[in-house]
Amino acid sequence: MTSRYLSLTPDDARQMLQRIGVPDVDALFDSVPEPFRLREDLALPGGLDESALMAELRGLALKNRPVDPGKSFLGGGAYYHHIPPAVDQLLLRGEFYTAYTPYQAEVAQGTLQAMFEFQTLVCELFGLEIANASLYDGASGLAEAALMARRVTGKATVLVADTVHPHARETLRTYLDGLDDGHADIRILPSLESGQLNLDALDEALAAGGIAGVAVGYPNVLGCIEDLASVAERAHAAQALCISLTYEPYALSVLEAPGRLGVDIAVGEGQALATAPSFGGPGVGLFACREAFLRQMPGRLIGETVDVSGKRGYVLTLNTREQHIRREKATSNICTNNGLIALAMTIRCALLGQTGFKHAGELMAAKAVYLAEGLAGVPTLSLPYSAPFFNEFVLRSDRYPAESLVRKLQERTGIEGGIPLVRLGVDAPRDLLVAVTELQPKASLDAFIAGIKDLLT
Repeated sequence: MTSRYLSLTPDDARQMLQRIGVPDVDALFDSVPEPFRLREDLALPGGLDESALMAELRGLALKNRPVDPGKSFLGGGAYYHHIPPAVDQLLLRGEFYTAYTPYQAEVAQGTLQAMFEFQTLVCELFGLEIANASLYDGASGLAEAALMARRVTGKATVLVADTVHPHARETLRTYLDGLDDGHADIRILPSLESGQLNLDALDEALAAGGIAGVAVGYPNVLGCIEDLASVAERAHAAQALCISLTYEPYALSVLEAPGRLGVDIAVGEGQALATAPSFGGPGVGLFACREAFLRQMPGRLIGETVDVSGKRGYVLTLNTREQHIRREKATSNICTNNGLIALAMTIRCALLGQTGFKHAGELMAAKAVYLAEGLAGVPTLSLPYSAPFFNEFVLRSDRYPAESLVRKLQERTGIEGGIPLVRLGVDAPRDLLVAVTELQPKASLDAFIAGIKDLLT
């Protein structure tokens, strides 16, 4: 049997050093200036043989507490949904599972066709003319959208609603802070008591001029649905672009597509339609925009054509990254796309179809309303935001901080009652974000309501 764990012996190291002609390992790092070299040992435990290592990993794995999706109301940007076994089985096909970026793109017709189908689905989801072959995740999608808005408009400032997911805002700031021009500016706009963007504050910020784009969540981090049409109208009047960010793609099964409401660049996270959440990933960034901005779009664009014999074929139509064109003309330094997760999303959407997608969304919305109405009359508990929601909403407890409330609910019922907003960086210690999907049966909804009533009455 071949060992899975092959260590480097001292004799192996000696032979390698002799072969490349250096006396010792330190000589390999002569080019590193002395002040930057680490001279003390790293604070790491000693090496283990394979059996001991496997035992250590099993011990670590046993510390994990598996989540029952039927009793989990966790959301906040990563969602449990039903993923049919057919998705994983198709992904395990060797030509998909082992495929890497097609540098000789036209040879990889299957990969290109899968990306083309993915782009088509993203266009349909967002109601826009073109989409790229995916980005890393929704947060980097927002950052790329802001950079694109700056290129298209020639302006520096991006307005961002304070209800855009805090993690996405942090990513956006990281991207823009790293620009060489030193002129990037992000201004955070306040929200109303309804949970939606304050349009008066938006008008005031736009009137100051120099705005490249306005970014809002759809739905936002509070689960509230923004008035995208009004935001887009105001942005366009100021010659700025409107950007939307959607973390829960199932919301677009019942909400109007962003592009049909005037949004210029729609980005999102496709994880919910592709795979279960797993320690924050993997995800797949969705990015669509108007055709007029084609040359400024980051990432790859796959197109359909015919060959010399008239047969349908797929080509890498656009690839405006540093490796392929002059750096000053590159629209992005993105080196690849999340092809496997994009494929999973494509397969899942094909299995769902338009009817199944709409049915799933309607089911989630109905369950969320049922849960919210069942909790509405509980003493010391409120739903603080009046804006409409899809499958997520905020609960506010006057009796317990949100962290205490979810811990007590889990201990008594086994239900994961949601995410305290403080975990997402929102300064609201008594607010709990609750997400409902198609996976929670009515019994779990009723148990949630009963458990909260038991704790607060």
